Amino acid sequence: MVVSGLCFVGVTALVKLLAGRVPAAESAFLRYVFGLLFLLPAWRGLSALRLTRRQIGLVSLRGTAHTVGVIFWFFAMTRIPLAEVTAMNYLTPIYVTILAVFVLGERLAMRRIMAIVVALGGALLILRPGFRELDPGHFAMLGTALLFSGSYLIAKIISGEMSAVAVVTLLSITVTIGLFPFALAVWVTPTLGDLGILFLVACFATGGHYAMTLAFAAAPVTVTQPVTFLQLVWSVIVGAAFFAEPVDPWVVLGGVVIMGAVLFITWREAMLKRRVAPAGPDAQS
Repeated sequence: MVVSGLCFVGVTALVKLLAGRVPAAESAFLRYVFGLLFLLPAWRGLSALRLTRRQIGLVSLRGTAHTVGVIFWFFAMTRIPLAEVTAMNYLTPIYVTILAVFVLGERLAMRRIMAIVVALGGALLILRPGFRELDPGHFAMLGTALLFSGSYLIAKIISGEMSAVAVVTLLSITVTIGLFPFALAVWVTPTLGDLGILFLVACFATGGHYAMTLAFAAAPVTVTQPVTFLQLVWSVIVGAAFFAEPVDPWVVLGGVVIMGAVLFITWREAMLKRRVAPAGPDAQS
């Protein structure tokens, strides 16, 4: 998870390094095109996959949501500081919890409702509406977190019906296709240097997801989730050292508040799962 966090901060910093020279939609499209190269070994297994009409609809819906979310994320990256992007991205699991009530029919206990309210309060600390002028990048990140939460919720639904490799590969293919018309509409010819940066973005993103997958396989979420907070620390350091971004204590505080709420929800879910786990010799091992 430490390596994963470093990779994702590297992705954020590299996209910011483009400084808007390549439009957000085109940058996102090229990043996913390069990312498909890493998934070539999985394509043979994908050819044997037979999707139902329902699964095709869910995969298409997820690809659409993720496509728009990625465009918003790349746009926000060029507009607001790294720390704010990272801190607001912590809202995604909060949105997932809320959407699960309406989509999956899950029930929210009062403790989880209070954690969600606290997390939204953390978002207000970051944005501080009325106390400073909000940038379009802030609204883009709010949209990104919401769209990604929808994408992750659909992934949760279909992950029990197909392999993880198939889920990831189908997402990459659908997002690449979805981004193509948006990229074409704003296309500018990128320099070799910009293409090199976008290739590195794909490398770091793929490495980050791979390291995260290894972490999830090696330890429970209650162990791996707290480490994601380090991304905010590294984002503050990278933003200050390489992009001359001042350290905003309100953003850091808001990120801490949101992350605390996420950790509480994660801990509560782990406790509930432990309570319903079957007792017996196997449960003791």
